[in-house]
Amino acid sequence: MFRFRYATADDADELQRLAVRTYYETFAAVNTPGNMRAYLESAFALDRIRAELSDPAAVWLLALSDEAFAGYAKLLAGPPPECVIGDAPIELVRFYIDRQWHGSGLASELMQLCLEEARQRSFKTMYLGVWENNERAKAFYKKWNFVRAGEHVFPMGDDPQIDWWMTRRI
Repeated sequence: MFRFRYATADDADELQRLAVRTYYETFAAVNTPGNMRAYLESAFALDRIRAELSDPAAVWLLALSDEAFAGYAKLLAGPPPECVIGDAPIELVRFYIDRQWHGSGLASELMQLCLEEARQRSFKTMYLGVWENNERAKAFYKKWNFVRAGEHVFPMGDDPQIDWWMTRRI
């Protein structure tokens, strides 16, 4: 039903549209319009997406239904926060599924692919940040054996929100 592939520079425009749409659908109801606009314009600016797609430390995985983008994940190698103590860590920076595919099993398929990708690249620990009030996401990550390791401030415009750091062995 779904197929997966690595994102390339040619995907930047469509990936940006998916990223903006999924982030907006997930968080617009619980943030001010000004904070949403500021974050979307910064985090998902097309030139930023293009630069991130060319970053050799990043891996972007796309999920497609037919040829339509249905979801995506971004893995990023780099120094972890102090609370992540596992060996050879990699961050799951973004993990979003288009709303029409919620409940389809796509999120589980994509998570399995993220873990396999990290394992193939010799990482042993995966960590991520999730908003403390995003109960749906926290439940999903707990189902995948992620545990809370710490927290940090996530600036959502002028609203300093708390994200949990969650981690698991690969």
